[in-house]
Amino acid sequence: MTRLIFNTGVSTLLCIVLFSCTQVDVFEKNTNIPGHNWKSDFTAGGSFDIKDTTVIYNMFVVLRHTDAYKYENIWLNVGLQAPGDSMRYTRYNVQLAKGATGWEGKGMDDIWEIRKLVETNSQAFKKKGVWNFSINQLMRDNPLPHMMSAGLRVEKTALK
Repeated sequence: MTRLIFNTGVSTLLCIVLFSCTQVDVFEKNTNIPGHNWKSDFTAGGSFDIKDTTVIYNMFVVLRHTDAYKYENIWLNVGLQAPGDSMRYTRYNVQLAKGATGWEGKGMDDIWEIRKLVETNSQAFKKKGVWNFSINQLMRDNPLPHMMSAGLRVEKTALK
């Protein structure tokens, strides 16, 4: 009987903790790369809705690759389009590994996933509405082998 009461109490406490946490506003969209060979003209993209312009956001590029990827970095062209505006592009050199310590990010078997902050200063979205994004690889290899997916993550951080 004591065991049943203890288990019920632990379950109730766990539910209270899980449901009382504040909701984190996050958007993440990843696009699978066909055949794990990223052609320079293949765009990983999507859209997200900004409803609150009074907060600051962090933007991350999310990449998944295999252990066989032969470089320690990847050059990306990341486009961001505000509602009613044209796409604006920024080039990023994303570090995926460090020679002595190996791959950055999280790995399972031979698959690695990394989230890299692409805006060193947090992003303030000045317009409400649907924003579009695009990501292309700018490496010399075309196609670029062993890249599995690419995407964007947008997180609310704090008030302006």
